[in-house]
Amino acid sequence: QVQPEESGGGLVQAGGSLRLSCAASGRTFSSYTLGWFRRAPGKEREFVATVSWTGSTTAYADSVKGRFTISRDNAKNTVYLQMNSLKPEDTAVYYCAARVALLDDGDYTPRANDEYEYWGQGTQVTVSS
Repeated sequence: QVQPEESGGGLVQAGGSLRLSCAASGRTFSSYTLGWFRRAPGKEREFVATVSWTGSTTAYADSVKGRFTISRDNAKNTVYLQMNSLKPEDTAVYYCAARVALLDDGDYTPRANDEYEYWGQGTQVTVSS
């Protein structure tokens, strides 16, 4: 099985940028759909972005569309989340998740927590106003 591991979190001022990385250990990421989720204090974990296992399709939460970009580099076994124009409401623990791509998944880009089997421990992102 694959074990995602996030890095790149930190403290940034509003309007700034951060790039999160998620590397895989155990197995290659190439046959997995990959996603980013986040949990803000006092809230449930929510979908942020996902990229299909083919790499050809992405999907974003409305709250981050146009500001965040998800990408994957299968050669490096890594998925990234580039976050620009950060806002205080983006403050959260960010989680990387992986889903085994099924034969008929195609470019499926799931948004629900329970569609992903493997999760990282999370990385804290704090945006100050």
